[in-house]
Parts: sequence; C-alpha cells; structure tokens
Amino acid sequence: MVEEGRSQPLLEEGRSQPLLEEGRSQPLVEEGRSPVTKPRTLNVIGLGPGPDKWLTPEAQQALADVDHVVGYAPYVNRVPQREGLTRHASGNTVEVDRARLALDLAQQGHSVAVVSGGDAGVFGMASAVFEAAADYPDVPVEVLPGVSAVQAVAAKAGAPVGADFAVVSLSDRLKPWPVLEKRLRAIAEADLVLAVYNPASRSRTTQVADLQKLFLEHRSPDTVVVVGRDVGRAEESLTVTTLAELEADTIDMKCLLIVGASSTTVTAAGQVWTPRFVE
Repeated sequence: MVEEGRSQPLLEEGRSQPLLEEGRSQPLVEEGRSPVTKPRTLNVIGLGPGPDKWLTPEAQQALADVDHVVGYAPYVNRVPQREGLTRHASGNTVEVDRARLALDLAQQGHSVAVVSGGDAGVFGMASAVFEAAADYPDVPVEVLPGVSAVQAVAAKAGAPVGADFAVVSLSDRLKPWPVLEKRLRAIAEADLVLAVYNPASRSRTTQVADLQKLFLEHRSPDTVVVVGRDVGRAEESLTVTTLAELEADTIDMKCLLIVGASSTTVTAAGQVWTPRFVE
C-alpha cells in the first residue's frame, strides 16, 4: 500500500524539465500539440495487491491492448515491457500530474492505461483521474475493477468483513487529523469492523497508537485485530492479535489493519470471522 499525497510537478529528482519517456529525448507531451485523431477512452486499471494471479482477465486484456501505461513507478514496473508499449513511471504524490499526462495522451488519440495497485477506485488513481478529467470533457474514462488490499487480507484471515465494515486511510496528507479522529470515533462507537489503509510511514509514526487509544475508549481490550503485511507476495505475513496487544510501533506502510467488531471471533484454527447478524 502506497500513500497518495498532494500534487507536485511531474519532474525527475534533480531535473528542471518534464519527465521523459523511456528512450526519448523530448517531453512526453508537447505543448500546443493538436490531437492526431479523435480522443480514445482512458482506462484506469487496478492491478491487484501483488501476484499476477490476482490480475483480472479484463485488466490483463486491456493492458495487452494499450500503447501507453502511466502510473507510480512500482506499479508501472509490474506491467512487462513489450514492443510498442511506452511506460511512463513517476514518483509518489504526483497523482493529478500523471492523470493529466494520461488524459493528454488519450486526447491525442493514443491508447492509454493508468495503473494502480489493488483496486484503482480504493485510495488509488481513479479519483485523481476524474479530478483532472474535468478539463478533458472529450476524453471518456473507464475504470476497471481490481482485487483490493482489504479483500486480500480479509480472505487470508477468513471472513472478518463478513458484516458491516468501514474503510479508512490513516494518512492525514489529504485530510486533517481532527477529521480523521472524528470519523474513527464514529466507527468505534458504531461497533463497525474497520479496515485501515496507509497506517504509518516514515513521517507518520504515532497515528496507529492514537487509533489504538481511541478505540480502547469504546471497545474491549480483547477485540480482534488482524495485521496483514505484504499479502500476496513472497514475504507476506498475517498476524492475529488483540486491540490491547497490538504493537503499534511495528506497523508500517506495507501493512493493512482490520480491527474487528465486538462480535468478531477467532476459530480454533486461528481464522477470523464476523457474524452477519447483530443481536
């Protein structure tokens, strides 16, 4: 899971010119260039959390048909290079800039895909594309679904989101902490299962502990907590613990947390599930 942030110019570190295509010496999009043909549909594709087997057939076919792939470098690198494909990789926190790049290319008549990890509509590039697309009314946008990180972690754990649940990004880069705190408190009071994206980073080291303290005001200390790390990858791990015993300082951006409801249970085999009913 990768934290999305505020837009910055799409520049390579230490450069003052626009990011260049692989193997080109000119900017990706020339200013004032007129479309070579009518605009094409821009595909926004979720690649899933990691393994190729979690890439949907629809997404796989769309990626095979496009001429340009745009996205955050680790995700672009998951799309194999092939003849006729130009990959446009960029750093983190430049979502709207790369969305505009993709829209520019689609407007010129190129076949383009914007890629995200997991599902592009869940804290991914889809929202950033629609934000930028207001300036490109002639470019159709199609979002192709992907397996989300919360689905992957939940499936590995058992069925912890089998009943009502909420999903929150703990990053405060796009919303202030007081807003986050208000939402977390409402979720805790409502006894909803909570899935937490972007729980910590190098610059955000206290928010998991803050969440833990807040939830302990409303939930039992033995509330079930699932910590999924790198799920779907070779180094994946899944830890089942409790709200009181959660080691907040061990959580980083590779993790997704699921905090159970009061009814969430652990089976004798160690699997986690939440009943569909509320008594």
